[in-house]
Amino acid sequence: MKFSLIISTLGRPADVLEFIRTIDAQTCRDFELIIVDQNDDDRLAEAIGVLNTPFPLKYRHVPGVRGASRGRNLGFQLAEGDYVCFPDDDCSYPPRLLDDVLALFAEKGFDIVCGRAADENGRDINGRYAQQAQSVSAANVFSTQIEWMLFFTRAAFEGVSGFDEDVGVGASTPWQANEGQDIVLRMIARGYRGWYDPALFAHHPELNVFTPDGRMRKKARGYARGMGYVLGRHGYSLRFFASYIIRSIGGMALSLLRLNWARAVYYANVTAGRVEGYIGGKREARLAARREASNKVEQMA
Repeated sequence: MKFSLIISTLGRPADVLEFIRTIDAQTCRDFELIIVDQNDDDRLAEAIGVLNTPFPLKYRHVPGVRGASRGRNLGFQLAEGDYVCFPDDDCSYPPRLLDDVLALFAEKGFDIVCGRAADENGRDINGRYAQQAQSVSAANVFSTQIEWMLFFTRAAFEGVSGFDEDVGVGASTPWQANEGQDIVLRMIARGYRGWYDPALFAHHPELNVFTPDGRMRKKARGYARGMGYVLGRHGYSLRFFASYIIRSIGGMALSLLRLNWARAVYYANVTAGRVEGYIGGKREARLAARREASNKVEQMA
């Protein structure tokens, strides 16, 4: 099996069924799809139970379990593929995507292949992405990927014990995003190598950050906390962190000048969340260093 596609889902049964329907258009036929269903009801289970897919479909129902990272790790326990990826439950993959990913793995010999989010015309959405193909490093990890367009060798994923379940959407912590950057940074620290190519893209509903409603404004803070936490946890300098704070403050100021109050509040939440996350990440880094030092002392005793 070349690919294991693992979807962790909660609250979007129709989107999952649409993904199942569309993934059959892939020119690559050597893949399996694994669904980890966190819903408390059986609607998705019943719908999947009557499907007759032309590819292997595995289903795991875990009602009461929450967190995208936790669900993805549970799904990996069922995976048989040489490569793994984790599509969002509401994204869609273009027909040649898996074949293009395989070609990059073969050409570059890297352990991680990254792409971007785009609309149907190829325009960047839900983030800012580098315009040139390049190796992935700590310096560019925030502009070369999005979680559901990350592809790993099985060895790399196993080498870092999967996603950190305390980071990502639905986690029991305040750090509600950037689990992808976290796992890639941990892989890089272990010597695994990544490659980003902007020609590799897939589709997702575009988040409305131009006239954000109350839910989106609230979500912005949780997502920003996740980013700040990853920056702090992985030792990014205050100067590097400040560049993101300046960017969000600038967005807030520009929104106020344009009398776009909703977007100004959105950027205020982003700014606050990044600061909160960075402080939390720095604290976790200090605790981790103390634990490591303590373990070394115990081993020497």
